Amino acid sequence: MTDDALTQPAEAIRIETVRDRYRATFGAVPSGVAARLRVARALGRLDTEEAFAELRHIVLTDNPLGDRVQQLVHFGQLLALGRTDPARLHARGALHAGADLVDLVGVAETALITAGAPAYALGIEIIAELLEAEDRKSV
Repeated sequence: MTDDALTQPAEAIRIETVRDRYRATFGAVPSGVAARLRVARALGRLDTEEAFAELRHIVLTDNPLGDRVQQLVHFGQLLALGRTDPARLHARGALHAGADLVDLVGVAETALITAGAPAYALGIEIIAELLEAEDRKSV
């Protein structure tokens, strides 16, 4: 058996461990994370993704805010930055952590004051998408 054949299963376990950290936060592995892991594996940079996931885990899990509030804060910060896809991801993460749509509206309304109408509009757009998805589930 070659060294390469021995490292492939170990590498797969390392990647799955990183993926599990994101599943714990979001309920799924975000597509951007999956892409980063593909690049890291292909180019021998898995250590970077593991270190990033470990730092992220420490900052998020050893934090007095707790999962729900952390995700709401992320949502608000990303609205203020105008980062649509990450804001969408953290809105779903907030719901996964126990927030509800009213909590997300509160964050969007706060973003109106701190970051202006574009941040508020983005937040409401994301919440409308989530509300629509919720309505489809209940039919």
